[in-house]
Amino acid sequence: MIEEITIKTKQRVEFIEITKEVEKVLSKSEKNSGIVSIYVPHTTAGITINENADPDVVRDIISTLEKLVPRGGNYRHTEGNADSHVKASIVGSSVAIPFLDNRLLLGTWQGIFFCEFDGPRTRKVIISIIGD
Repeated sequence: MIEEITIKTKQRVEFIEITKEVEKVLSKSEKNSGIVSIYVPHTTAGITINENADPDVVRDIISTLEKLVPRGGNYRHTEGNADSHVKASIVGSSVAIPFLDNRLLLGTWQGIFFCEFDGPRTRKVIISIIGD
């Protein structure tokens, strides 16, 4: 089963938790166990799993990425979003999460985040359910 969800971002750099949306797709799958693959088909966006209880964690990640890869760096890509490409490469474009009894096996504090680095935009996330 493959399903696509749409995300509308409001800021240039933004992390949006999509755990609930992924759980909804999983619940429709009628699969008991397996793997959920979440893939972002964009070169200036990514996907990650991290703490969803304290919003300061996301703020710290964004701040650290900005320090590592500043927007105004000396880049050869001249469209004005070279930093977005680099940040997306650091974060990655997919994650895989096991599930059992139709429930994601995330840790207590974990959530799934769509990572926008060149917004605002309308983006796609592709969710694949593989299992029994």
